[in-house]
Amino acid sequence: TRNACGRAHGGVGRWLFAVADVPKPNSEGCAMKAQKMALRLCDVHVSLAGQEVLHGIDVSFAAGRWTSIVGPNGAGKSTLLKAMAGLLPVKGRIFLFDQELMAMSRKARAQQLSWLGQNESASDDLRVWDVVMLGRMPHQDWLAAPNAHDHAVVETALKATQAWDWRERSLGQLSGGERQRVLLARAMAVQAQVMLMDEPLANLDPPHQVDWLEQVRCLTAQNTTVISVLHEVGVALHADDMVVMQAGRVVHQGACADAATHRAVEAVFDKRIAIHSLDGQWVAVPKL
Repeated sequence: TRNACGRAHGGVGRWLFAVADVPKPNSEGCAMKAQKMALRLCDVHVSLAGQEVLHGIDVSFAAGRWTSIVGPNGAGKSTLLKAMAGLLPVKGRIFLFDQELMAMSRKARAQQLSWLGQNESASDDLRVWDVVMLGRMPHQDWLAAPNAHDHAVVETALKATQAWDWRERSLGQLSGGERQRVLLARAMAVQAQVMLMDEPLANLDPPHQVDWLEQVRCLTAQNTTVISVLHEVGVALHADDMVVMQAGRVVHQGACADAATHRAVEAVFDKRIAIHSLDGQWVAVPKL
């Protein structure tokens, strides 16, 4: 059975407890500076193929909160996420819980940062179970076999993403949405303090998008920091905080409930969308 967190009872792990009342955003972006920061970027520049695509990014992400990153195509959202994951060379400084990111060992980074990217590649011949077990590698000694705890974490991650029934199937036998849920389970199996997700809703139908929202709330309830790039502005508005990007720059950061955040989102999309309240939720609707 599943509880409100989408976990299967009997699981283990720091992100697997039931959610009570998750705190809602209640402060301006500037007030977040008093909180502990999970990631902090100082004057970060990134160039791709000789062209600068991120221009002097200064932004911080509060620990234990979900921040969504939105903006039009080409704004630099995925590039920013990859820079924070240590996947791209940068000019400037990035701190992970006050440690210089690139000064950390790869193993230490992999234990504290979990990554789910766009169009993640994995061998179609791999069993679903083995794909998710890859998330435990940062915690294992070289060539060591998975232990009982690793097996328990993988089982719980698969059940939390409703992928348990496919554990013996090969990845190549799954649909796009099923595959995405397996890759989410792999990212969750790392049990990292920070999860970075680039377009995690790709190929997910609406009910499973709701399941993903539940999982994110479970993660933040256990003080995991979640940072996601989303094209679905309506879903992104469910986050605690939002970073709005345009042309390789951060043009706004604030709580998703703030009117200033809504105005910034509408502006970067050329006022082609409007944000309204509906049944206690913020929704983005197209303006024709």
